[in-house]
Amino acid sequence: MGDPWRLLAPVGMNEPMRIVMVSAECAPIAKAGGLGDVVHGLSRELIALGQDVEIILPAYDALRHDLVTERRRLYSDLAVAHFDQYLPGRVDVGLVDGIRCVFLDVDSPQRFFQRGRIYGEADDAARFAVFCQAALAYLRRRAEPPDIIHGHDWQTALVPVLLFEQDWGAALARARVCYSLHNVGYQGLVEEVILRQVGLDPARVMTPDRLQDPANPRLANLMKGGIVYSNFVNTVSPRYAWEVQHTEQGMGLQALLRHYDEKFAGVLNGIDETVWSPASDPHLPAPFDQDRLPAKLASRRALRQRFGLAESDKPILILVSRLDHQKGVHLIRFGIQYVLAHGGQVVLLGSALDERIAEQFRQLQAATAEHPDCRLVLAYDEQLAHLMYGGGDMILIPSVYEPCGLTQMIAMKYGVVPIARRVGGLADTIVDANYSTRPFSERTGYLFDDLTEEACAAALERALGLWRDHPAYFRQLRVNGMRIDHSWRRPAHHYLDIYAHIRVL
Repeated sequence: MGDPWRLLAPVGMNEPMRIVMVSAECAPIAKAGGLGDVVHGLSRELIALGQDVEIILPAYDALRHDLVTERRRLYSDLAVAHFDQYLPGRVDVGLVDGIRCVFLDVDSPQRFFQRGRIYGEADDAARFAVFCQAALAYLRRRAEPPDIIHGHDWQTALVPVLLFEQDWGAALARARVCYSLHNVGYQGLVEEVILRQVGLDPARVMTPDRLQDPANPRLANLMKGGIVYSNFVNTVSPRYAWEVQHTEQGMGLQALLRHYDEKFAGVLNGIDETVWSPASDPHLPAPFDQDRLPAKLASRRALRQRFGLAESDKPILILVSRLDHQKGVHLIRFGIQYVLAHGGQVVLLGSALDERIAEQFRQLQAATAEHPDCRLVLAYDEQLAHLMYGGGDMILIPSVYEPCGLTQMIAMKYGVVPIARRVGGLADTIVDANYSTRPFSERTGYLFDDLTEEACAAALERALGLWRDHPAYFRQLRVNGMRIDHSWRRPAHHYLDIYAHIRVL
């Protein structure tokens, strides 16, 4: 795959950059998945490195308002272009874990951000098109214009398109855009009406070299537009960057991403160690780390007590995941049954939007309800996730594709050995215990390639066998993973290199 930084000439920085994150999510106030954790963790680290960082979010009614401090109204008269009129908008500002966050709301009969949730609405494309337009309208009025606008996923893809297709005046003339692809599986395919909604001329931008979707020329592809118009584009792991250019994981954008190779790279995500650290986690009964590993037993006992699992010397396999096709749900179901049949215990925490998948897991939950070694929680509970990582011994991550994945990084930090499919960020962060040229001191888990029950079973068998027959080696795998620095320190410096690079374009 080569060095993803080969094209970035080092550029010195004598003063902090003004960096604006534009995102549909930010943990812990608006989180639907890993994107929220990434935006929060990266922003905190950039601030720690002396940068001026601000996050722009929709003013969802579902925000955790109790976690926003010093909130105040900044503007009551924001004008947001919408078809042939302007919608009145409001801008609030507040602090979230010390990060300045801006909340944008727009008045309209559709009540775009008053839906009780972040995603999943039939008009999501229209909602986030309004958000992109409102973000630029706010930035034009910002007292200090940004140096860098950093957009995330398809929901913000129209920001660079609008920035360079429309006149925003001197305030934004020098702004440069970094655009992060967190999941190429969701590209934002929309009808021309969405372009007209934000004042774009479909005849100009619905062309093969701009927003026209490669597979359906009648649709606009918002993610494609973000790629074309941004100054730099990245995915969230080096392996995934290669996959989206050269395999079916590009979901139709492979040729485009190869065309823009000189402004494209993979930057591995990090985890926020102020949130995810067993040495200081308030959700655990006792702190532990690689030097105090026996203290992890308190979390194992607490996890068993929480779910009424049998006290035994069996390993606990945990699963903390969205339950959807991308996450390999058929192998999740298989893995549960396999581990129970081969001397392990299982705890699952996850939820499904797809009703068919949800029903499959409800049936499995009912079938295992009286099992002494299995519990399925079909929801998401952040506090419970901490206890599961604290008490777990192994974690199964059989993803069909995985742009980066934070689960395996968190698991390793908590001394949980990952068993995962060799794709995307999973391949970048896990070193196989048996099949690697690296010394054993650097090996951290188990990988398999084929998306089959046989391949998954072989990896599970290796892990369970090491637990049963060679406990000292299994303990060493735990310690190896706990020693790795998966914090945001290195990724944040990579992003600073990108920002410095595009500032001088």
